[in-house]
Parts: sequence; structure tokens; C-alpha cells
Amino acid sequence: MDEIADAAELSKGTLYLYYKSKEDLYLAVMMRGMDVLYEIFSRVLSADHPTLKTIANLGEAYYEFFKEHRNYYRMFYFFENPQVHKQVSEGMLQTCAGHNGKVWAIIIDLINRGIEEGVIQEDIDPKQAAVILWATSNGLMRQMDREDTYWSEAMGVNLEDALRKGHAMILQAMMTEEAKMKYHEMIA
Repeated sequence: MDEIADAAELSKGTLYLYYKSKEDLYLAVMMRGMDVLYEIFSRVLSADHPTLKTIANLGEAYYEFFKEHRNYYRMFYFFENPQVHKQVSEGMLQTCAGHNGKVWAIIIDLINRGIEEGVIQEDIDPKQAAVILWATSNGLMRQMDREDTYWSEAMGVNLEDALRKGHAMILQAMMTEEAKMKYHEMIA
């Protein structure tokens, strides 16, 4: 906190007026990343595309966020650690939950819209589907972040290609038979 206060040209006491701990400050910066991601997702939603294409575009947008805002992406790991939650103020946790919830709502609402339109199977749980998409994306992007060379050189696997194929497979599994026929180019 001393170094941060110096860099911000504030007293340490002033810094503590705004942030209860260094973890709170870290999460405040992380929430800026969530806001960037939310804006990127909002732009994808504003485009006039069919629901399934919009879902696919969100996956691409998340990958672009990963590539262009790698430090923010890495900060998301920090929030996932349960030990961090014990060191963060209740107010900051609630604020983070609100920012996080806005991003999740975009995805969940979009999957619900697909169900209502009849392009996503009605027995799909939108929250589970959103988590599956997120987990697949994060699992592969974390490997890209840490061990991309290993996967490409030792295993002969292009993780970017695997990410896109993974998204397509999940989307195909969620689609109704009618949607598969209508949007076959998306899952080919």
C-alpha cells in the first residue's frame, strides 16, 4: 500500500479511505477489467445477428478480450481464490458480485432467448450452459497463457483452433434439430 500511495501521490491514510486493504484495491482494478469485458459483450449484443451467431460471437469476443487485455484476464484468477474472499471487505465483495453478475446476465439471457426462439433445446439450463461455455473458454485460454508452446510443439494442438471447435461443439449440443439444419454452417 505504501508503494501504491506513493505512485498515486496520495498519503497511505487517504488510500485507506477508499480501499480497506490491498486486496480491495486489487479487486477495484479487476472490476475495471470486468467493465471492459461488459462493454465488449454489449457491443456484440448490439449487432443485429441471430441469437446463435451472437452466442458464437460472444465466445470470440471473450477470446479477443483475453488477447488484448491479458493483465485484466489474469486478475480474474485472483478473485476465484477462496482465500482472497476472507481478506476482502464485504462491500467490495458485493460490488464485485454486481459487476460479475452483469456479465453473466448477458450470457444467461442470451441462452434464454435462444430457448424462447426454439433454436436452443428447452431442457438446457441456461446457467449451466453459461458455466460450461465459460469453463471451456477459461480452461483453454489459461493453457494458452501458461503453456501454449507445449501444446503446439509437444502435442501438435493449436489451442486457438481447439477453443473455436470447443465452442462450436457446445453450441451444436445445445441447438434444436431445426436450428442445426438452419445454421449448419455455424457448426461445420
